[in-house]
Amino acid sequence: MKVLLNQHGGLFVCGTNAFNPLCANYTRDTLELVGEPISGMARCPYDPKHANVALFAEGSLFTGTVTDFLAIDAVIYRSLGDSLALRTVKHDSKWFREPYFVSAVEWGPHIYFFFREMAMEFNYLEKVMVSRVARVCKGDLGGSQRVLEKQWTSFLKARLNCSIPGDSHFYFNLLQATSPILNLQGRDVILGVFSTPPNSIPGSAVCAFDMQQLARVFEGRFKEQKSPESIWTPVPDELVPKPRPGGCAVQGSRFSTSNAFPDEVLNFIKTHPLMDEAVPLLGHRPWIVKTMVRYQLNSMVVDTEAGPQKNRTVVFLGSTRGTVLKFLIVPNKDNPGANTNIFLEELEGYSPERCGGDTLQARQPLSLILDRPSHTLLMAFQSCLLQLPVARCHLHSRCMKNCIASRDPYCGWTRGSTYFRHDTGPKEKSLLPWDLLHMMGKITTQQRHNREQKQIGQLYTGRHR
Repeated sequence: MKVLLNQHGGLFVCGTNAFNPLCANYTRDTLELVGEPISGMARCPYDPKHANVALFAEGSLFTGTVTDFLAIDAVIYRSLGDSLALRTVKHDSKWFREPYFVSAVEWGPHIYFFFREMAMEFNYLEKVMVSRVARVCKGDLGGSQRVLEKQWTSFLKARLNCSIPGDSHFYFNLLQATSPILNLQGRDVILGVFSTPPNSIPGSAVCAFDMQQLARVFEGRFKEQKSPESIWTPVPDELVPKPRPGGCAVQGSRFSTSNAFPDEVLNFIKTHPLMDEAVPLLGHRPWIVKTMVRYQLNSMVVDTEAGPQKNRTVVFLGSTRGTVLKFLIVPNKDNPGANTNIFLEELEGYSPERCGGDTLQARQPLSLILDRPSHTLLMAFQSCLLQLPVARCHLHSRCMKNCIASRDPYCGWTRGSTYFRHDTGPKEKSLLPWDLLHMMGKITTQQRHNREQKQIGQLYTGRHR
């Protein structure tokens, strides 16, 4: 099973079906088949090892996948619904080059696809993998009968910049996972987990991207390569045709549908899908960095309503060794967006006894989900599904100072012991780690100093340089 989506009160499911992909609708409660199955081509990959993403928006299914058994023809595809089926240009490395799809989100009039692929804009002998975001207009009707017929006229892509600044930036090039679009400090933000390639220094980072900043990149300059031997350069503004290529057709304007765009505009977007500027990371540095360890971070879930007041943000990061790292995001009042973090704890996720076997492959988490009603994390592996608590407040049950110094927004202290604060808690006055840190300043500072000394070379926050 590669696609599982809510649709019209039921479930829309696609599977590889022994290398013959099929899709079907099922009732939610009884899992009864509704109607006849349909072809899964361009909606689901042939091989379960191939990455894919899918979402419904305005009645249409938007997918990022491959259409063939060898995974050569990568595609962003729109189908079902009332809109015309559209796809990306076939076998054109300027559009896609060995992409690995990570996620897709709807924002405004666009669908945004996050993925990584082999870069084509670097004149290196070796292949370089980079992270990208691409977008298409939900109302795109394709091009004219001469150019981009039944293909996207709004497809644009840009590089995602997740790096540590300096004289020479240190890049985390491999996008592993993203959050949904979150509202943090009044901004629409998406978080991404990035890692270094296998032949580099092992490391992972969490970078944040402001959706407004991201959208502005697609209004910037285009990038082009004039000949196979030349370097990639920005396209001068005076050489960009009008109306601006890659935009959405607007009802009531001169070009109310995309298939009415001039051929000059359609030809330009067909040959210039790449933007010159990369999407900047919010705050100019990663929110979380983990280096010099023998594992990498590859999954993420974010709780933006942690604590009794539902105003703390906690990030849970799944690692390739089957553990979950838990961080509290600390807002920066002086520089909104340049947030820092506090490492709270590491949860042991994978259990050889419960899952059977203890290989590196078996420990790879397939997904990480926050189940709010039960206040737990659901962590899926190849052979098992495990449930983990979001907090282990009982570890501080005998010491109020340790409880407060932990800074865990899920934990509080009352009646001489800790308790899990999932709502406003008991009616009597209780001590909260975050709200009463000023009472324990010396102890907290010392304990934090000791913790950071143990993490030198492993954990860097936004304050470290």
